[in-house]
Amino acid sequence: MKKIVMFVSVLSLILNVNLTFAKPADKGFKLPSNAIEVTPNVFSLGEAYDMKSHKLVQGYAIVHKKNGQARGGNAKPKGSTTCYAVMANGAKWKNVEDWEVFPGAGLDGNFLLDRLTHSINTWETAAVNQNILGSGSLGIGPVVDPYTLDNENQVSFGTLESGTIAVTVVWGIFGGPTSNRKLVAWDQIYNTNFQWTEDALIETGKMDFWNIAIHELGHSMGLKDIYNSSCSDVTMYGYGTEGETKKRDLAPADITGINILY
Repeated sequence: MKKIVMFVSVLSLILNVNLTFAKPADKGFKLPSNAIEVTPNVFSLGEAYDMKSHKLVQGYAIVHKKNGQARGGNAKPKGSTTCYAVMANGAKWKNVEDWEVFPGAGLDGNFLLDRLTHSINTWETAAVNQNILGSGSLGIGPVVDPYTLDNENQVSFGTLESGTIAVTVVWGIFGGPTSNRKLVAWDQIYNTNFQWTEDALIETGKMDFWNIAIHELGHSMGLKDIYNSSCSDVTMYGYGTEGETKKRDLAPADITGINILY
């Protein structure tokens, strides 16, 4: 009997050690040292060759900061026509590409897939365009460096700079003739230095994933941040905070902005 107990104890210890080593380390996704801030919270990643379009494209990392101005409440401004901006006129998706999401920060993968899909549908419905960002799936391969152009559109979690809630990276052609401009790739990283929740109406001290994700997806579709404090209730307002849920749906200005592109 003593031998059996000892065997079980040793086996449990081995399993615990293996589980400890099997747990993936939190990835660090801080901005590359050569990233250049070209406008507030927008960093140029330089040029890269896109294997799909066979063209040189530009990359930008859009940083979503925490700020005390963006507080709770769910009211939306009515009739706003100025609280929106696009990255560049005509810089939109012309080809449909699928994407994948990797669980993180204690959030269930199926929940993440559902909320991202729902938020994409919200933007696409507003644009009267039912297939801008394609379909999503749970990630099964490695998370590729989000600051490098590749053939993957990925949503993942990792450590970012202090005060940064999330970063969306967008690659595309933003200059030259408007008809030639387009988006070719996107990635998102959500900062694990913050606590995340499926519903900040219940867990008010945490970041509401739905609230933040629909904002980030606006960037993936070609919209810029808005920093005018009179626009603080629109989804594309550039700051966020814990407990905020008012960006889960779109304000009239957000709808106007997405319709400029699509």
